[in-house]
Amino acid sequence: MNLTAPLTDRSGGCCEMCQSTTDLQVYAVPPVTHPEVDTCAYLCTTCRQQIDDPAVTEPNHWRCLNECMWSEVPAIKVLSWRLLTRLSAEGWPRDLLDMLYLDDELLQWAQATGEGQEQVKHTDCHGSELLAGDTVTLIKDLKVKGGGFTAKQGTAVRNIALVPDNRKQIEGKVESQRIVITTDFVKKSH
Repeated sequence: MNLTAPLTDRSGGCCEMCQSTTDLQVYAVPPVTHPEVDTCAYLCTTCRQQIDDPAVTEPNHWRCLNECMWSEVPAIKVLSWRLLTRLSAEGWPRDLLDMLYLDDELLQWAQATGEGQEQVKHTDCHGSELLAGDTVTLIKDLKVKGGGFTAKQGTAVRNIALVPDNRKQIEGKVESQRIVITTDFVKKSH
């Protein structure tokens, strides 16, 4: 389905974020798999580039959020939330974000790309980043609660898994038992 005509009608031929009238295109708001009128926005190149690449985001360009955040179009509300969240360190977006209401379904869509969610980074005792599948070495003897044994210093734990919501914990097998290990007691094997 060609969405250009209905989006041009809805937007009045302007970017639905900044009101620019040049180089407009249909933008499917991620993670949309089947673009429809409500899940797409009609955006200019400047808005599209800054939405897709946070490194080129120009905060003053987004002063337009003061107006477009009130749109009834779901895609525009989601984009507004994401951008206000991204820019919240600037100060002025925080007040707008406090006023913006998204129902549970729209909020889930807005958060689907990870915008505004702190990425949990796991590090070993020396500050080296740990990734799933890494091998670590224990730096001290650890009594395994409920396991009935002590994991000895120097033991290699291969193919670790990261505990998603706790940056201080990893999981791994020691003596054929899957255990949770505090990252302060391991060093990454290189």
